[in-house]
Amino acid sequence: MSLVPLPDVCDAVLLDADQIATRVAELGREIVHDHRGEELRLVTVLRGGLFFLADLARAIEAPLTIDFMAVSPYTPGRGGVVRVTKDLDDDIEGATVILVEDVVDTGLTINYVLSMLRARSPGRLEVCALLDKSARRIADVPVAYRGFRAPDRFLVGYGLDLAGRYRNLPFVATMSDEALGA
Repeated sequence: MSLVPLPDVCDAVLLDADQIATRVAELGREIVHDHRGEELRLVTVLRGGLFFLADLARAIEAPLTIDFMAVSPYTPGRGGVVRVTKDLDDDIEGATVILVEDVVDTGLTINYVLSMLRARSPGRLEVCALLDKSARRIADVPVAYRGFRAPDRFLVGYGLDLAGRYRNLPFVATMSDEALGA
């Protein structure tokens, strides 16, 4: 149980720190099992995936490298364009790449990122998502490693934010309707 109090803007803790740590360790073991003998490249899209990436990397007992991208999110009201604001530092041609995501919801942004990464000819490209919010899915996203299925609620903590806040919570919590102005 976490000693960090639940912020007033939240309804409840959906996943506590122990549940997250247990599942991340399991995901690490699954990835090691499936990729025996391969050197892995973990890639995440900043900023939300940072917390999950760090814990997952420590749970993978195999050689790996880490790289980061940053993109503007897919926004239907603004033309639906995803823009890369920070690209990978390393070449991924022929590499085993795992795109580490905090949450996959509509799938539009991650679908765009996957198409960009595929164009760079990785040897293997998979998605590992802490949270899968499939109720909101618009684009089909192949999630190879899934931490948890998530309800169709606004979530904060463990990298997930509301206007840049609450990412540092050690748990995932649901936002109250009042806090969201609903």
